Amino acid sequence: MTADIPPAPSADHSGTSGPASRVKSSASAASQFVYPLGHLGHLSEREEVALDKLKGLLEESGLWTRGPPASHDDQTLLRYLRARRWVPEDAYKQFKDTEDWRASNQIDTLYRTIELEAYEQSRRLYPQWTGRRDRRGTPLFVFDVKRLDHKTVSEYEKQGAKANVSDARTDGKTPPGLLRLFALYENLTRFTQPFCTQLLDRDHAEVPITMSTNIVDITGVGLKQFWNLKSHMQSASQLATAHYPETLDMIFIIGAPFFFSTVWGWVRRWFDPITVSKIHVLGPHEVKSVLERYIDPSNIPKKYGGGLDYSFGQMPKADPAWEDVVAWEKGVSSFPTGPLLWEEEQEEEEQQPGEGEGRVGQHGGKRLVCVATGKEKGKPRRQRICTVRKAWPPVREQAVPQGQSTSSHQADVDASVEYTKSNEEEGNVSEGTQTSAQTYTDVAHQDEALTNGQLIDKLQLEENTENNVRVAPGAAATTA
Repeated sequence: MTADIPPAPSADHSGTSGPASRVKSSASAASQFVYPLGHLGHLSEREEVALDKLKGLLEESGLWTRGPPASHDDQTLLRYLRARRWVPEDAYKQFKDTEDWRASNQIDTLYRTIELEAYEQSRRLYPQWTGRRDRRGTPLFVFDVKRLDHKTVSEYEKQGAKANVSDARTDGKTPPGLLRLFALYENLTRFTQPFCTQLLDRDHAEVPITMSTNIVDITGVGLKQFWNLKSHMQSASQLATAHYPETLDMIFIIGAPFFFSTVWGWVRRWFDPITVSKIHVLGPHEVKSVLERYIDPSNIPKKYGGGLDYSFGQMPKADPAWEDVVAWEKGVSSFPTGPLLWEEEQEEEEQQPGEGEGRVGQHGGKRLVCVATGKEKGKPRRQRICTVRKAWPPVREQAVPQGQSTSSHQADVDASVEYTKSNEEEGNVSEGTQTSAQTYTDVAHQDEALTNGQLIDKLQLEENTENNVRVAPGAAATTA
């Protein structure tokens, strides 16, 4: 049995498709329609307690300092709590494992000193930001799996293992050929998501962006290619899930061949069942209608029925929403390849009294500077790309007295009541990890879906004799 893909706000509910995962519950749908519950500024009392307890555990072990500024922001800590279903001890273990892994492989050094050629080789093979966002302001990525053939991957890993692509050392455990891939995840969390957070043309602009929406195109990928990529994709997926939790939102698989049920048997074992439930397989007749429910047509690539002139391999396409936000440096008109960072600076001219009065997120004269780093043929790069006015976090949040909760949980619940009357529940359950022992399995098992700190539903993950996702020849799984 499969659950229906939940409808998105302001959308036609016809032509839905079933997710590739087999989640016999509406719990996977529950957490998305109540978004942003469980995110910063929208925590229940229970979630506030869990966050405070996690901070205490981390502080005692020296893994986190309060600051100001704190060594790790609250939205980062919340990703680990959502991933571990609000169990502070489990979130602590995953956080510690990640910090140990980052230190052992000098991930920060890797990102700041990676050779641009090596970075670009990774970027052109793996998921790429289109420059656009979904209806909630989450960055939209596209991944053309056909480009990732066995020969290309073998050469990629070989070069990564031999070449001096950065100043970072490795722990000897993580395949060095894979480490370049994580520069892309650093780009997601240190450039793309912070940038999208500063764009306030979205609902719940007070909530920082910490996830991504992905279109995964497997058109033309044969069974042999899947098999040859199995080991590489498994290692990459498990490491990413372990050390970058809750950075994935919806994943749409397009172009699934008739034998995809066989491939799915491998893929679903790389992740825990809750992560798997985020993956949705779309048939050819469903692609346009389903994507438009989550993404404005102007932001969907033309290849998938939208209006965006974007092809895999290109750099991000500028969004018209950037025009009044981004101030490019002289001679620069787009974001370059390579690692990018945001740094805060004070404007020379402070904001005039009354300027921007009533707007969320005015910070006086503070701006964020986008800085390009990395190395080009061994020479360090540090180039100013643009600046944006700092719009997040909202000033009103900073005025809250220390120790007072900023939770608006009940207001969010009340606001969601009207929505639930006219819409089905959406699917967006928390992404788990594999850094600690599994606490739930694929077999018939019931547990509380505590993806946003309260009992949403009883989540039953089961496997029966029908082990494979149903995929019609030339299409993908349809509504159960």
